[in-house]
Amino acid sequence: MTDAQETAADSSLRTTGGAPPDDDGLAPEAAPIPLLEPRDGIPPVIADDSALAEVIAAFAAGTGPVAVDAERASGYRYGQRAYLVQLRREGAGSALIDPVACPDLSGLGEAIGGVEWVLHAATQDLPCLREIGMVPSRIFDTELAGRLAGFPRVGLGAMVESVLGYVLEKGHSAVDWSTRPLPEPWLRYAALDVELLVDLRDALEKELDRQGKLDWALQEFDAIASAPPAPPRKDPWRRTSGMHKVRRRRQMAVVRELWTARDKVAQRRDVSPGKVLSDGAIVEAALSLPPNVHALAGLSGFGHRMGRRQLEQWQAAVDRAKALPDAELPQPGQAVSGPPPPRSWADRDPAAASRLSAARTAVSALAEQLNMPQENLITPDTVRRVCWEPPAPATPESVAEALAGHGARRWQIEQVAPVLTAALS
Repeated sequence: MTDAQETAADSSLRTTGGAPPDDDGLAPEAAPIPLLEPRDGIPPVIADDSALAEVIAAFAAGTGPVAVDAERASGYRYGQRAYLVQLRREGAGSALIDPVACPDLSGLGEAIGGVEWVLHAATQDLPCLREIGMVPSRIFDTELAGRLAGFPRVGLGAMVESVLGYVLEKGHSAVDWSTRPLPEPWLRYAALDVELLVDLRDALEKELDRQGKLDWALQEFDAIASAPPAPPRKDPWRRTSGMHKVRRRRQMAVVRELWTARDKVAQRRDVSPGKVLSDGAIVEAALSLPPNVHALAGLSGFGHRMGRRQLEQWQAAVDRAKALPDAELPQPGQAVSGPPPPRSWADRDPAAASRLSAARTAVSALAEQLNMPQENLITPDTVRRVCWEPPAPATPESVAEALAGHGARRWQIEQVAPVLTAALS
């Protein structure tokens, strides 16, 4: 019997927060129970090598999967580094580790490297965990499991409530986790995030198995665990919010110069770029092309609180963009591989547009039948690529090969290839 089962009788799969519609007789039980304190109390924050060594030994000697979570300071600090790592394992209890004081957790990663890690929304935490030496070989993603099982709400709090019947306090999810020392209420929240993660994993595994989807989930988890780090994004300045308003190449150059200057300042000060200069201010300056500091100061986002030196810094970036020769101005749009935007298909290739419409309808119907989001059944980008350049002839075998070439998993191919073949025909 798990810890959660000991503290709440027969809570194997509650439905208070909305279980999968295909719940096969699972009935709502008692009102959810507020989970206010970790069962072993709030563990001390590990902030030195000797304490870390004890944690490594304890978790290496533990049994079963390891619940893992990480807290970042998104919106406060530059980048996406981890500022707190939480773990829990049977026989080892819970641990809170400060990766600022202990920046190399490769020893811990090696100690539990062969164990299944249970994470919620794993793709969000794995990059920052990798930076500090923690790389799993096997994972179980409770958020993705919830999506595949058809839960309408897959946030950790909603899943814990609907599956286990507990209410997690979620008031500190967006705080500045780089704060030191971390306040006790934040640490309590952090410890509770891994308190029931393994129990949630066990219940979801049973539900996926009941629905015949467990193998599908395991294939997805393997794909996430084995995926290489994402390459650096090309031309990240193009993702500036409001960029769609910027049409002229000279204005695009202003966005690029201001974005680059802002990024350097943010990195040097270790603050979120948005706290240095807003995206809205960058776009405003690009559209206005201010001739001098006085004109720049009158624009939205460059208000009276900004000092003269800061204004001169931003105006210098604008002036650099204005002085560029035409040959060095950025090109409109971004070079992309693959098909054009679907909105242009009807004019460029009506037959492809027809294929895409039929494919979307077929995939949507199949996803509804399987009770999961369309994007988890097959990515929209994969559908577009196959419809734009379909195999000839479009047979179940050739479509399956095309899907595999775009990274679809075996279970996805088995489900999607038949309906996609019919749509392409």
